[in-house]
Amino acid sequence: MSTITVLGLVLFALMTIIGGKTGATAFLSLILNFGLLFLSIVLISWGFPAMGVSLVIGTVILAFTIFFGEDNELAAKTAYIASLIIMVALILLIFPVEHWIMAQGFSLEDSEDLEGMSLTIGVSFVGVAVTEAILSTLGAIAEASIAIAAGLSEIIEQHPHVATKRLFTDGISIGKQIIGTTFNTLFFGFFGGFLALFIWFSGLHYSFGSVINNKIFVGEVLMVMFSLIGVILAVPVTTWVMTLEHRRAAKLKD
Repeated sequence: MSTITVLGLVLFALMTIIGGKTGATAFLSLILNFGLLFLSIVLISWGFPAMGVSLVIGTVILAFTIFFGEDNELAAKTAYIASLIIMVALILLIFPVEHWIMAQGFSLEDSEDLEGMSLTIGVSFVGVAVTEAILSTLGAIAEASIAIAAGLSEIIEQHPHVATKRLFTDGISIGKQIIGTTFNTLFFGFFGGFLALFIWFSGLHYSFGSVINNKIFVGEVLMVMFSLIGVILAVPVTTWVMTLEHRRAAKLKD
C-alpha cells in the first residue's frame, strides 16, 4: 500500500469520525473533483476550447464542493449562486490579464526536462493558463462564500424578521473576519509550495528583476492574486444574494 493511499484512508477516517455524514460526503466530493480536473485536462488536450471547459467543469466542481459539504439548503444555494457569479467575473478578468502578461507556457527552468520533446501539441498555452487560473480559484471562492452564507443563514434562523439592511451589514462584518485568515492561508500555501524554487533562485544568485519576471513565479503570483480577488468579491456578492433570498422568502410568507 502506497503512502498516498494510507494518508488518504487516514483523511477519510478523520473526516468521517469528526464530520460524520457531512465529512464523508465532502471526501467523496474531493474524489469527484479530482476526476473532473483530470477530465478537463483530457478535454483540452483533445482540442475543446479552454474557456468552455473551464465554465462547465468549474460549475460542476462548485456544485460538488458546496452541496456535498453543507447541509443547510439556504446557505448552500446562496453560496453556489454567489460562487457562479464570482467565477464569471473572474473569467472576464483572467482572460485579458493572461493575454496581456504572457506568463503562460514553460520557463528556462523547465528546459532540461523538456529537452528532446516536441511542444507542437496543438494546444493553446494561453487557454491552458486561463483554465488553470480559473480552476485554482474555485476552492477559495467556495470556502469564503459558504462561510458567509452559513453565518447569515444562522442569523436568519435565529431572527426570521431581521431587516434586509441589517442582514447586509452583518454579512459584510462576517466577511471582514474571514478575509484576513484566507489571505494568510493563500500566501503561506504559495510560499510553502515554492520554497524549493525560492532556494534555487537564491542559490543561483537570481537578481530581483529576474525573479519577478520569471514565468513560474509570475504565474503562481497571478493565481494567488486571482484567488484573493475572488475572496474579496465573495463578501459583498454572497451577502447580496442572501439578502435577495431572504427578501423573496419574506414576500412568499406574506
